[in-house]
Amino acid sequence: MKYDQGRFKPRNPNKYKGDPTNIIYRSSWERKFANWCDLNEAVIQWQSEEFFIPYKNPIDGKYHRYFPDFLVKIKTAEGVLETWVVEIKPMNQVKEPKIQTRKTKKYITEVKTYAINRYKWDYALEWCKDRGYKFIILTEKELNI
Repeated sequence: MKYDQGRFKPRNPNKYKGDPTNIIYRSSWERKFANWCDLNEAVIQWQSEEFFIPYKNPIDGKYHRYFPDFLVKIKTAEGVLETWVVEIKPMNQVKEPKIQTRKTKKYITEVKTYAINRYKWDYALEWCKDRGYKFIILTEKELNI
């Protein structure tokens, strides 16, 4: 993933819920998705990292706040209003790391990152279900990168 960071300037600031002058993207992939939200006519409203979902960290056993990348309200082709909670991650952070016999620092970090992400996403899935939202994880594959 290319780590491109900056402020996103929407062409349709009225669609953004929050301060449209303070939209931060943390990667070129997030910037691409923000642009899609801004320009897609089906998107009624969107926001970026404006809310959090509490989750229990499996490593330290404490509760933390998970800030999903996007919250998008969209009108489907059938005219149904849907709310999506969207997380953007590289494919290698979405798949469970392959078990290795040598426990290198890199491998241990990958396992911890995956475990924490899995817990955050499990909590997010339940949080979304309770509200009738959809939880979606997008990778480079879905973003056509």
